[in-house]
Amino acid sequence: MIDLPDPVMVICPHCATANRVPRAKLANHGNCGRCGKALFDAQPTTLSAVNFDAHATRSDIPLLVDFWAEWCGPCRQMAPAFAAAAKVLEPQVRLGKLDTEAEQAIAARYAIRSIPSLVLLSKGREIARQAGAMPTSAIVNWVRAALARG
Repeated sequence: MIDLPDPVMVICPHCATANRVPRAKLANHGNCGRCGKALFDAQPTTLSAVNFDAHATRSDIPLLVDFWAEWCGPCRQMAPAFAAAAKVLEPQVRLGKLDTEAEQAIAARYAIRSIPSLVLLSKGREIARQAGAMPTSAIVNWVRAALARG
């Protein structure tokens, strides 16, 4: 498992502001010091060129990215399972969805060749990658195993 510092740097899913949260209070979910919204809301964050690097590199919380596209049937099929995984994995892991059609440069940076693809990042470093749709339990188990190795 990735050892989190104290305090933990958490990026707000709403305004991408960095927030310092005492590690012992991470499970309390807290609110952003800038916008006042919840730092964790048990749902995937929409990632874009505006907020991707903040979540991927500045946050101490590992980031699980679902690279997807609207036209992709398996992506749409996996979306509810990915959302359910957020309820289980937060606040230890931030889950985010990145539309590969809208953010082609980021998808290219990570050499995404097939979708859906899940990429687990910690401080900008790729820890694990998995292509193909998965049910909630498989997503959760895969992430936990990758973090245990990581």
